[in-house]
Formats: sequence, C-alpha cells, structure tokens
Amino acid sequence: MAPAASSRIAVVTGASSGIGAATARQLAAAGYRVVLTARRKDRIEALAEEINGAGHQAAAYALDITDRAAVDAFATAFKSVGVLVNNAGGALGADPVASADPEQWRQMYETNVIGTLNVTQALLPALTASGDGTVVVLSSTAGHGTYEGGGGYVAAKHAEHVLAETLRLEIVGTPVRVIEVAPGMVKTDEFALTRFGGDEEKAAKVYAGVAQPLTADDVADTITWAVTRPSHVNIDLLVVRPRAQASNTKVHREQ
Repeated sequence: MAPAASSRIAVVTGASSGIGAATARQLAAAGYRVVLTARRKDRIEALAEEINGAGHQAAAYALDITDRAAVDAFATAFKSVGVLVNNAGGALGADPVASADPEQWRQMYETNVIGTLNVTQALLPALTASGDGTVVVLSSTAGHGTYEGGGGYVAAKHAEHVLAETLRLEIVGTPVRVIEVAPGMVKTDEFALTRFGGDEEKAAKVYAGVAQPLTADDVADTITWAVTRPSHVNIDLLVVRPRAQASNTKVHREQ
C-alpha cells in the first residue's frame, strides 16, 4: 500500500548502517520520503544519495538522539510526519552483573531508552498532525527474556518495550499507532563487533554454527510490512527470530 500524501515522511534513526539503513531503503521503495538520522554524517549522506539515485526520495540529517536540544531543533523542521522508526541503539559488553561496567549500562540506557523517548516526544505532535501516524520501536527479544551476560542490554530493552507499551495505552484514541518489532539473532556488520569493543573473534562466536541468522533486510521487511498495514490495523508486537533460534538461550548450531 502506498502511503497517503499527508503521511509520506518517514524518519529513521540510526540509519547509518544495519537495520536502520535497510529500513530506510525499503520504506523509500514503498513510497515514503525518508529522513535519515545518525551521528555519522558521511554514512547517511551516502545512503541518501543512493536512495535518490534509485529514483526515490531521501534526506540526511546528522543527529545524536541523546542530545535533547539537538532533537528538539530537528523536530522543528516538520509540521507533519507519517512514520518514526526508533532504530538507534545497541549493546555494549557481555559481562555478568557482578562485574559489569556501570558506564556501559548508562550508555545503553541513554541510547536505547532516553534517545527513543527524546525523538518520540519531539515528533509526536507532527505524527498526530499527519492524521495517520506510526511510531515504531525497534526493541529486541532481549526486551522479553533475560540471558546471562546480557544484564545491561536486557534492562535497556525491557525499558524500551515498556515505553512502547505504555505510550500505546496513553495515546489510544489519537490517530497514531505504536508498533514494537523485537528481533532475535540478527547478523549485521556492526552489532556484535560494537558489543565486544571491536574484538572480531568474540563477535564471530555469537553466530558460530548458525547457518542462517536474520539479516538487516529481514528485519526491515517486517518493519515495512507492519507500517504499511491499513491505518486501522496495529501490529502491537512482532517478534522475529531465525528458525535456528527458539529462544534467547536456545540456538541450534551446526557442527
């Protein structure tokens, strides 16, 4: 379904790589004018050029979603926004609670939770003004189940899940949907590498023996499908895992 003219702008945070970049490409192909935000200006500018070159519409805006003043300034550019995809976030470390770095926990909370809150609050008036707005919160299966070594990330993603669930309750009756997409094991170029501080060996072990983990395009496809449902249809929560993953702690690995 092509978006209505009044709701054709889609803002994607964390669009410089991985799921964010894939989602921007797919939403643009679905007819949205995508606004790409991330801290890495060169990456999003290159992606905007790629999308425009393919005959679609995209603009890049360098933004740190943890900087509330910058987010508020960004939001002033819009009278109406159809879709907000809160994708920016990530994991840092895999230490047990007893020895985890509190600074890493703080950074994960700031990015995954406060960043999502900042952008959602700032753009909610424009989403409402569109008459057919959609807020997407990209959480994680970590937001629905715990696992050893994941305490800080799990806590942040649980909070992000609760943010989405509470917002949906609070704005019912307005023309804005709240969709949560919770991916399981997704293999991207940066997620595990960032989590383990650039240690390629540790990052590779996350996916060892898993024949087909999810890709960024797989997740982007589910986001785009949920966003393009008729406006009276709300996909409250979509959990998507690779077939090899039955839970956060049960993964089939081939020898």
